[in-house]
Amino acid sequence: MTIQTLDALFDGTILIPEAPINIKSGTRVRITIESQLTEVEPTLKSFLETAKSLKLQGKPDWSENFEEENQLENA
Repeated sequence: MTIQTLDALFDGTILIPEAPINIKSGTRVRITIESQLTEVEPTLKSFLETAKSLKLQGKPDWSENFEEENQLENA
């Protein structure tokens, strides 16, 4: 039994070695995965948190008067 350590890139389907592997085609191997980069999970914000972070300016009752306001701007 030969042990080799190698770096590879996972393309979403297969592992692609970054250097040639010294084994015959069809040889069965055991692979242990150790990620080299720590991926950070994106923090999801609620709609309300996103809206507040935009710091939008406007009247608090804008949705009640939307049609009236929109007609004034397009006149």
